[in-house]
Amino acid sequence: MFNFIRTAQDPQSAARAGVITTPHGTVQTPIFMPVGTVGSVKGVYHRDLEEDIRAQIILGNTYHLYLRPGLDTLYKAGGLHKFEHWNGPILTDSGGFQIFSLAPIRKLTPEGCRFASHIDGSRHTFTPENNVDTQRIIGADIIMALDECCPGDADQRYAAKSLKLTQGWLERFAARFDQTEPLYGYTQVMFPIIQGCVYPELRRQAVEHALSLDNPNRGGYAVGGLAVGEPTEKMYEMLELTCPLLPQDKPRYLMGVGTPANILEGIARGIDMFDCVMPTRNGRNGMLFTWNGIMNMRNARWTDDFSPLDPAGTSFVDSYYTKAYLHHLFIAREMFAAMVATEHNLAFYLDLVRTARTHIEAVDFKAWKDAVVPKLTQRL
Repeated sequence: MFNFIRTAQDPQSAARAGVITTPHGTVQTPIFMPVGTVGSVKGVYHRDLEEDIRAQIILGNTYHLYLRPGLDTLYKAGGLHKFEHWNGPILTDSGGFQIFSLAPIRKLTPEGCRFASHIDGSRHTFTPENNVDTQRIIGADIIMALDECCPGDADQRYAAKSLKLTQGWLERFAARFDQTEPLYGYTQVMFPIIQGCVYPELRRQAVEHALSLDNPNRGGYAVGGLAVGEPTEKMYEMLELTCPLLPQDKPRYLMGVGTPANILEGIARGIDMFDCVMPTRNGRNGMLFTWNGIMNMRNARWTDDFSPLDPAGTSFVDSYYTKAYLHHLFIAREMFAAMVATEHNLAFYLDLVRTARTHIEAVDFKAWKDAVVPKLTQRL
C-alpha cells in the first residue's frame, strides 16, 4: 500500500509536512533522499545510513543498474532491496538524465532512446515499455516515468519538441505500468515527470497532460528539468508556477536539487522530496555543509584547528574527529577523508529537512527559513 497524508502546513508559505507510506516503511516529509546510483551510497555503510544519517529512503538509478550488474542478476537476487540489503523504501530514476549527461552517443525518437553505454560503448535502447519492465525487475517502491531531460538553456522551440516527446513516452509508460504487475509481492507506484524547461506555458501543458493520466497508480509527481543550467531564479519561478497545479494529496519530488538553500526554498514553494549527489560528490572533494556555512577542508586555515568537526552536527563524526584531522586526511589523499566528509554531509542534509519539518509544524517555517538561508550560503 502507498499513500500520502499531509500533516501540517506553514501559513506563510507553501511549505508542508506529511507522511508517505510505502511497502518498505514510512517516510516523513519534507525528505532528502541519498543517491545510491549503482546499489550503494558511495562511502557509507547501510548501518550508518539507518542509524547515524537516519535516511528514510534512498535512490537507485535505472541506467546504471541496467548496465551493471544487469537485470538477470537483480532478478535472481529478488530485486534491489535484497541485492543491496536495504530494508527501507527505494526510488528509481528512469535513467533519462544519465542518458542525457553520460551517453557518448544517443538518439531520441518517438519510439524511445537509443544510446551507447558509457562503460564499453555497447548499444542499447530504452522504450517506455521496456523501461517499465526494467524498473519492475529492479523493484523500487517508487519508479519514475521515462522522459527527456531538456537542457535549462534550451530555446522554446526545442523545449516544446522535447515536451511532446516526453508526453508521448509518458502515455505509453503509464499504459504499460497499468497493464503489468510487481514481481516481488509488494506494491509499486509511478511518478510522471513534469518537464517544460523555463517556459510557463509548457509547464502548464505538462501538468495538464500528466493529470489527464492520473489514477491510483500515480503515487506522486516529479518536477524535472531544473538545476540543469537555468538561473536559480528561474527554477524558483517554475516551482511557484507548477506546485499549485499539482494534486494536494500526492507528494511532489524535485529531481536533482540541490544546495541546502535550494532545498529550503523548494520546501517553501511546496516540494516534499529531494535528491542530489551534491552532499556525497562535494564531500569527496572536501566540501562540508554546516548550519554556519560551507567549509573547504583542503584550506590551510584548518591545519591546526583541533576543534570538533562540527559542534552542531548530528553525526558521530562531527564530535569524534577534528577539523585539523580531516584536513590532514584530504591533503594526504586518504580514502577515509571522503568517507568522513560524506557521512557528515548526508547527516547534515537529513538534519536540515528534519529541522524544516519541525518549523512547519510550529508554523514559523518562513521566518526561520529566511533567517537561516544566508548562514547556509556563506563560506567559512
